Amino acid sequence: MKKALLSFAFCTAAYFALAQTKTMDFETYNPPSTLVVPQHVVTKAKFLFIDIHNHQNDMSPQRLAELVKVMDTLNMAVMNNLSGSSGTKLKQSTENIKQAAPKRFTVFANINFDGIGKAGWTETAVKQLEEDVKNGAVGLKIFKSLGFSVKDTDGKRVRVDDERLDGIWKKCGELKIPVLIHTGDPKPFWDPLDDKNERWLELVTRPGRKKSDTDPAPWKQLIDEQHRMFKKHPKTTFINAHFGWYANDLAKLSKLMDEMKNMYVEFGAIIAELGRQPGAAHQFFTQYQDRILFGKDSWEPQEYTTYFRVLETKDEYFPYHKKYHAFWAMYGMGLSDEILKKIYYKNALKLLPSIDKSLFPQ
Repeated sequence: MKKALLSFAFCTAAYFALAQTKTMDFETYNPPSTLVVPQHVVTKAKFLFIDIHNHQNDMSPQRLAELVKVMDTLNMAVMNNLSGSSGTKLKQSTENIKQAAPKRFTVFANINFDGIGKAGWTETAVKQLEEDVKNGAVGLKIFKSLGFSVKDTDGKRVRVDDERLDGIWKKCGELKIPVLIHTGDPKPFWDPLDDKNERWLELVTRPGRKKSDTDPAPWKQLIDEQHRMFKKHPKTTFINAHFGWYANDLAKLSKLMDEMKNMYVEFGAIIAELGRQPGAAHQFFTQYQDRILFGKDSWEPQEYTTYFRVLETKDEYFPYHKKYHAFWAMYGMGLSDEILKKIYYKNALKLLPSIDKSLFPQ
């Protein structure tokens, strides 16, 4: 009888454990690691830094004052807002900066692609860009809509290397302002949604990110369009957002960096790729230390610690901040102070000379 009761108790416990397991999804199952290794959580960058890739729709004086308080806790000296728009809105933003937080913010202009194909469209776009620069814009940001959803007056997809845009890139070179451009998305977004897709969880939970060769075009085609445009305009400096989606293939990215000397890269939203290959990433950062910029992308202050930790420490096996984005562990590169200073602010100062250099140590 006693054995029967013990057996029943064991079966009952096993049943409830199994039932709980069946209701536990991938996101829920996230046990803390039992690995005991040195931990150096970095909540504030070792040096002052410029975030070249940020987005702020509200640039009111009150909002700017609020942002500065948080920026100071991170050691962020300057935030570059890529969502600057153009015309009146951009001018108002730069005026607000002068009033509320001089020296702490910069703004990139954006292009309005509506009406491309009409007579005189290129000339009008170039003229607006010149006005935006006079009103304080220090660069041009091109969103991924170019190549994805931008269409001309005939309803055709506008290629990233469309000749009707050549005047814009040429003018940026003449004005000596950089173009930060986001083309495409991670290659797995185009791959079959199956057990071999590394971004499966992200695509299942965010199905709108799934792409195909006809929606809007093959991945390689989009990337090739971008590279042709870079090569066609060697006198214009381009900042390839998100490491050009080659952070998972640094050997390929190295070849591209060698081919296109006018191309810089920034690592917004791809630090997880660098954090899982600290040796290769360290080598890449050493080789191209003069052409890499600090970028974060989304404004989530608590997430910066992952970036600081990957760049500054030699920590092993620590978690990323978004499991759907990267389910693997991070490792620190342990970059030297010399390289860190270039990544954090010196390289950005080269491209954005209007930033007050007295903010930074020499």
